[in-house]
Amino acid sequence: MLQVSTRPALREALNAARAAGKRIGFVPTMGNLHGGHISLVKAAQESCDFVVCSIFVNPTQFGMNEDIDNYPRTLDADKALLDESGVDLLFTPSVHDMYSDLELTWVEVNGITERHCGASRPNHFRGVATVVCKFLNLVQPDCAYFGRKDYQQLAVIQRMVEDLFIPCEIIGVPTARAADGLALSSRNGYLTPEERVLAPQLHACLQEAKARIEAGVTDYNALTAWAKEQLESGPWRLDYFTVCRQADLAPAEPEDRALVILAASWLGRARLIDNITLSR
Repeated sequence: MLQVSTRPALREALNAARAAGKRIGFVPTMGNLHGGHISLVKAAQESCDFVVCSIFVNPTQFGMNEDIDNYPRTLDADKALLDESGVDLLFTPSVHDMYSDLELTWVEVNGITERHCGASRPNHFRGVATVVCKFLNLVQPDCAYFGRKDYQQLAVIQRMVEDLFIPCEIIGVPTARAADGLALSSRNGYLTPEERVLAPQLHACLQEAKARIEAGVTDYNALTAWAKEQLESGPWRLDYFTVCRQADLAPAEPEDRALVILAASWLGRARLIDNITLSR
């Protein structure tokens, strides 16, 4: 695996891959890698000849009360895992490489960013959209791969690529889970052993909500109230639990058919997100 840290070196490596006629797949990450990231790499390898991965802790997607300095950085272990997984090129830019001292240009996707995580984390999706747009312009991949665990993020990126005519196919990869159902996440490292035992409750609550909808429940406000009661009867602090339309992530109405249930909740220091889709 080749590692580069500057834009010129990245361009040189990619030019060589393109000259060889290789189809390029891209997996952007913030490091502290786990099996979910590797599932993205494997998906890229299935449809591409040359897989690029980036590791960059993006400062612009962290809010005022979110401590970027404590975000886990495990570059040596990450490099070993990506090398073992067969990644062809690793790009590890600095903040200076990705942002000017006076950032004047931002990418904002309106509407779809205003609810859910967008309401809880102001400007988060502006930071996500801007940095992903920068990466897609730098790498110019044929395909880029994102996990469906971050369902709203995936929707934002898909909308951005469509609206800005970026010639890249965005591919959502199913959520990787532990054996007990917990969605794999770098934030799981914040859980204490006791909290880790309780953490699968969020996915279990989503599964029960899905089963109730499939059984005919259409009072989604009542379903949200039930989920809040279930979780907050324990140590959880619910951020949101919402039944939405898949198309635009607006609150679902009884006549809607393609649904996604989005959830985010704090368990100790860890803010866990998850979702489940269904069709009625």
